[in-house]
Amino acid sequence: MDTNGIEKKPTGLEGDPDLQFLLQGGDLLKVLSPSWKKTRFLQLQEDCKTMYRKSKKPFKSHQTFPIDDISSVRKGRQSEGLKKYTEEQIEGRCFSIVFKSHRKNLDLIASSEEEAKQWVRGLEKLMSNVNNLSRQQTREHWIFNCLKKADKDKDDKLNLSEVKRFLRLINIEMDDSYADMLFQKCDKSKSGYLSGQEIKELYDLLRQRVEIDVIYQEYAKTTGFMSAQNLLEFLMKEQRERVTLDHANRIIDKYEPDEPVKQKKLLSKDGFLMYLQCPETSILNQEHKEVYQDMQQPLSHYFISSSHNTYLLEDQLKGPSSTEAYIRALLKGCRCVELDCWDGSDDEPVIYHGYTLTSKILFKDAIQAIKDYAFKTSSYPVILSLENHCSVEQQAVMARHLSTILGSALVTAPLGDGMPTDFPSPEELKGKFLIKGKRLNKLEASFTSEAAGDETDVTEEEESGDETEEDHKKKSKKKLKLAKELSDMVIYCKSVHFNGFEDAQKNLSFYEMSSFKEGKAMKLAKESANAYIHHNVDKLSRVYPAGSRTDSSNYNPVPLWNAGCQIVALNFQTSCSEMDINQGRFLVNGKSGYILKPAFMRNPASAFDPITSSPGDWCQRKTLHVMVISAQQLPKVNQKKSSIVDPLVKVEIYGVPEDGAVKETEAVDNNGFNPSWNESFQFGVSVPELALVRFVIEDYDSSSSNEFVAQYTLPFTSLKMGYRHVPLLNKNGDLIPSAGLFVHIMVLNAK
Repeated sequence: MDTNGIEKKPTGLEGDPDLQFLLQGGDLLKVLSPSWKKTRFLQLQEDCKTMYRKSKKPFKSHQTFPIDDISSVRKGRQSEGLKKYTEEQIEGRCFSIVFKSHRKNLDLIASSEEEAKQWVRGLEKLMSNVNNLSRQQTREHWIFNCLKKADKDKDDKLNLSEVKRFLRLINIEMDDSYADMLFQKCDKSKSGYLSGQEIKELYDLLRQRVEIDVIYQEYAKTTGFMSAQNLLEFLMKEQRERVTLDHANRIIDKYEPDEPVKQKKLLSKDGFLMYLQCPETSILNQEHKEVYQDMQQPLSHYFISSSHNTYLLEDQLKGPSSTEAYIRALLKGCRCVELDCWDGSDDEPVIYHGYTLTSKILFKDAIQAIKDYAFKTSSYPVILSLENHCSVEQQAVMARHLSTILGSALVTAPLGDGMPTDFPSPEELKGKFLIKGKRLNKLEASFTSEAAGDETDVTEEEESGDETEEDHKKKSKKKLKLAKELSDMVIYCKSVHFNGFEDAQKNLSFYEMSSFKEGKAMKLAKESANAYIHHNVDKLSRVYPAGSRTDSSNYNPVPLWNAGCQIVALNFQTSCSEMDINQGRFLVNGKSGYILKPAFMRNPASAFDPITSSPGDWCQRKTLHVMVISAQQLPKVNQKKSSIVDPLVKVEIYGVPEDGAVKETEAVDNNGFNPSWNESFQFGVSVPELALVRFVIEDYDSSSSNEFVAQYTLPFTSLKMGYRHVPLLNKNGDLIPSAGLFVHIMVLNAK
C-alpha cells in the first residue's frame, strides 16, 4: 500500500540475505512427539513483523504470530521436546522458537544445518530490529498493518467503508457523521476514495496529539519553535530535571527530525513529541534501571524475587511440569526456585507435585536448565529450595547431579576462613548457587571434630495443608532419612521449624531459616509485625501459598514485604495483579532479583511497625499528584471486529495499610486509539520507601466486571516528575510496544 512516508520495512535490513530468506519462507518439520513430526511452511509476511504458519493438511486453518511475541530463538536441541524426541546426530538442524505468552514452544527441524542457522540468524535480526524501534516507529508499523487489513480489495485505496473498518481495527468507534467528515477532509481529489498522500493525511490527523501541542505552544517562544533555552525551561520547570543548556542542545541534536530546524538549534513539534516518547523520558527513573543499590550487605537485608512450585506451567493438581517453567521464571529475574523431589524409576529422582496428577520431569534435567539460564537476566545468586521426599539412595544421586552439573558455582562451604557469623552479600555470591534444605547437624560442627557421624534422621518438613501445632507434633515423629552428601551442601539456608520469635532469637543460628504458609505469615505480619521485622534482620524467612490454592492463584505479597520477609514465593506461571506487583517491586536495580530493604528494616533496634504507622525516620510524608491525561493505541480486549474498548484508568497505591488507596477515571466510550481523560488525583503516602504505584487500564462494562487491558507498576521512589509516558504491559507482564499512557506526576513534601 502506498502511504507516502509511513515506514513499512524494518530500518537497516533492506536487502539483507537473511531477511530475504525469511520473506521467501520454507518447509520445516514441527516436532510434538517421537512419532509426530509434521511439515509446516513458515514465512515472514510483507510487514516484516508477522510470521505466517501453514499446515500441509487440507482445510486446516493457517496461523500467524507477531515477531514481538517471540521471547528467544534457541539453536540446537535445547528444548525439552527436542531433547526427548530427536536424535543427537541432528543437533545442528534443530531450533526452537520460544514465546513470551503462554503459547507453546515451536520445536523445529530444518532440512540442513545451514538452513537452520539462516532461520535462527534471520529471526534474531528481526527481533533485535523490532526491539530497537522507537515508540514512534512501532506505532507507524502498527497503523500501517491496520491500513493493509482495512484495504479489503487490495487496490491500495480506501473507500469510506474501508476507512470505517480501519478505524475499528485501530480501536476507534466513530460516529458515522464524524467518519464522513474526516473522509471528506482527506479526499482532496473528490474521487470517493483515499490513496497515497490522502491516506498519509488521514494518518497524520489521527496521529495528532493535541495535549502535547498545548504543552509545546506554551514553551515554543522562538519563532514558533522551541530553542535550547525554551527546552531547558520546560525541563527544569515541568520535568524537575537538574540539567544544563548543553543537555538541551544534545536533546535537539538527537531527536529533531528536520535537518534545517536542527541546524538552527531549534526543536519542532515532531521533535518534541519524539523526545517525550523515548524510553529515557518515561515515568521510570532511568538510573534505577541499572543496579544502583548497595549490593555488599548481608543476604538477609534484601527482598529476593522468589517462585513457588517453579516446575509447574499451570495448576497444582493435573497441569504439566516442565523445565521450561524454570527457564521462564529465571529469565523474569527470579532468584529462588523450588524443586519438589521424589524417587523416580531407574534410580533417577523426579520433580512433580506429589500425590497429584501433575507430570514429572527428571531432577537432572531441571538442574541443567537452571544452570543454563540462571544468570542470563541477573548475575546475582540463585537459591535452590529443595522439598526433599527422596530415599537416601536417590538423595545421593541428587547430590551427585548438583555437584557434576553446577560444579564450582555451587556453594559447598562457607566463604572465607572459619565459621561465619553473618550472611555473605549478593555481590560476594555473584554467579553462585545456594541450596536450601535440611541439614543433619549445625554448620559449626563442620569446623570441629564433631561430624555428623552415622546420624541420618531429620524431622520432615512438608508444604501441605494448613498445619497447626498439633499437626507439627504428629509430623515430628515422621522422620526423613537424609544423605550426608546432600546435607553437607546446605550451608547458608538450613530449613528448620519455627517455634516463635523468642525461641529463634535464643536458639537459632543466622543460617537457620523457616518457611511459613501464607496464613501463618499474614497473621504474624498483622499481629507481631515489629518482632517479624527484627527476626528478618539477620535471618531469612520464606513464605509460600496455601495448599488450597490448587488453581495456582496468588496472595498479596505486600504485607509480608512490610514485615521484612525476604523470600515471598509466588506462582510465577499465573497472570494476576499479585504478580504485577511482584514484577513492579523487582523492576528496578537492574532487574537483579534483589532489592535492598529500607534502613529501618535492617536495624535490629528498629521501632517500625507498618500496622500502627508510629512516627520515626521511616515516616517521610509525601503528597502524590497524578493527572491522567490520555492513552495511545490500547490493545483490543476482544478481537471481534466490532469490539471497541471503553477504557478507564485506575491509579493504585500499595504499601503500609495507611497508604493503600485506589482512584479511577470515568470511562471513555468507544475509543482505545487516543482516549483522553484529563482527570487529577491526590494521594497521601506516609512510608514512600515501601510504596508501589500501579496504573491499570480496564475496559468498562456496565453489566459485568471490567476487563483488564494493560498495567504498569513501579516503586514510588522510582517515579519521575512532570509529563511522562507510562509503558504498558499485557497480562503476562510483557511490553505492548505501541501502547502508552500519558500522565503528569508531582510529588511534594506533605505539610
